[in-house]
Amino acid sequence: MIARALTIALIGACACGVAAAADSVRHYVPAPAPAGNALPAPFSEGIMAAGTFYVAGHVGLDPATQKVPANVDTEAHLVLDAVKQTLTQGGLTMDDLVSVTVYCTDLTLYDAFNTIYRGYFKDHYPTRALIGVNQLVRGAHFEIAGVAVARPKSTSGKP
Repeated sequence: MIARALTIALIGACACGVAAAADSVRHYVPAPAPAGNALPAPFSEGIMAAGTFYVAGHVGLDPATQKVPANVDTEAHLVLDAVKQTLTQGGLTMDDLVSVTVYCTDLTLYDAFNTIYRGYFKDHYPTRALIGVNQLVRGAHFEIAGVAVARPKSTSGKP
């Protein structure tokens, strides 16, 4: 009975050590610093944990105005560029995405969005859900979140 209790305690201690080790290898891509005296965003743009990179929800804001542009094609490019930038800061590319969730306030924009979306990938597309929602922050039409895993690098220079 005592041996069993000690074994369980040892397994628990090892599990805690593994969890602590995994926690120490997390890498964060912080949200951009806000202008003026605004408080920083209470989230990270992306987090690498145990070889998986989690991309926070991004909206397509004009960098100069921090507003959603009037043109939805421009907005689609901006939101995809924002995701791409976060992946780049995490050492990854759009082709490393394995799953994407797109939230959209107007499902009639599905085909227009897909036309722009296709141009951001070279190889295979990640899995994807496009979900209709009532509204998004800052009046955006699109919000994108995703999960990426770095593809192994081959010695031939091809992924």
